[in-house]
Amino acid sequence: MTASSIALHSPTHASGRISACRSCGCDHLDTVLDLGMQPLANALLEPDKLDDQEPLFPLEVVLCHGCGLLQVSEDVPPEILFGQDYPYFSSFIPALLVHSREHALDLIAERNLGPDDLVVEIASNDGYLLKNFVEHSIPVFGIDPASGPAHAAIKIGVDTMIDFFGARVATQLALNGTRASVMLANNVLAHVNDINDFVEGFSILLADDGIAEFEFPYVRDLMDACAFDTIYHEHFFYYSLTALEPLFARHGLFANDARPVSIHGGSLRLRVSKTEGRSERLEALQAEEHALGLTDYDCYRNFGARVNKLRDDLRTELEAIRANGKTIAAYGAAAKGATFLNYASLPSGTISYVVDRNTHKVGKFMPGIRLPIRDVSELTISVPDYLLILPWNFADEIVEQEKEYRRLGGTFLRAVPVFQMIEVA
Repeated sequence: MTASSIALHSPTHASGRISACRSCGCDHLDTVLDLGMQPLANALLEPDKLDDQEPLFPLEVVLCHGCGLLQVSEDVPPEILFGQDYPYFSSFIPALLVHSREHALDLIAERNLGPDDLVVEIASNDGYLLKNFVEHSIPVFGIDPASGPAHAAIKIGVDTMIDFFGARVATQLALNGTRASVMLANNVLAHVNDINDFVEGFSILLADDGIAEFEFPYVRDLMDACAFDTIYHEHFFYYSLTALEPLFARHGLFANDARPVSIHGGSLRLRVSKTEGRSERLEALQAEEHALGLTDYDCYRNFGARVNKLRDDLRTELEAIRANGKTIAAYGAAAKGATFLNYASLPSGTISYVVDRNTHKVGKFMPGIRLPIRDVSELTISVPDYLLILPWNFADEIVEQEKEYRRLGGTFLRAVPVFQMIEVA
């Protein structure tokens, strides 16, 4: 099946505040953190659009008292969030490429995958993961609604369907005889508004003896690192295992194994299948969650105060740097950077510009704060005194890449989980 054989379908939804949990339907929701009115974190601005007014949406996180699921309170239509201009291309992140290749090779060896199997990836982006299976002559099929990354995947030989995945698409594929030995969904489980329809799609498309694996930012890591900058409108959910288990159970799927992985500042890799077989590792992680109270409101009471202190510390430190006549740039036009800087509300001119390696972002402007995005080569041309690394989860990699900037006298900063200067050996 090829991308051209399937018509693009974009469901339409009105924006607005939810009145009940998207997963279990409980209407008892309590606010955990309110980050105010924010632009869409990935809605980078073209130079000719700087005079236009950006749409702003409330960015608030609420906790469901029914299933313990943490989620944003606002629904933003998926065709706005993940349309054709969606600028995220996974292949521009070297650490993610290494992580994904290791994951693919492990699955090939463990499951003894071959030409008679099919690996389906949901939110396959530019083919960064599936290409590893193609290299081993294993059939693959990607599904992604963003046409830019999807066409990039097709160009490198990764068969891709441009669409939003759910029960409708899964049924259409299943009726054509498609069944997946392995289904993968990395860094997307948090991005899907209609999460029940999404999970039902896995139940339909997965072979009876197949497995599905999900990687997603883990709420425990979010809390430990005070990583509020990973909260934005695209991330509808912040999952614990305890909140996920009833979701999968409603669709005839069993959560059987889980392991922490370091990618994206702390994630969880969860394995699901149609038969039950819970691992000791999963049982231990769930016991830890209950001990920490990760589905209880009390666990989140101090989270907002920690976030406010982190923001205030950043303001104080950067204003002191500027008062001394020093210049500051930022690295990484990432969504987390947009959330952070818009919430920080720094005085105009505190940060001069943002650099990024992604050529699809260079020349545009950060949403809300309107900082220009320049190529990383700018660091060795203008040599700002300080460089604030916004994608802090890749700080080590970025410091290693930008050795020349450091040699020229630049200093690296990070703000999460605490503001600090990064010491370089």
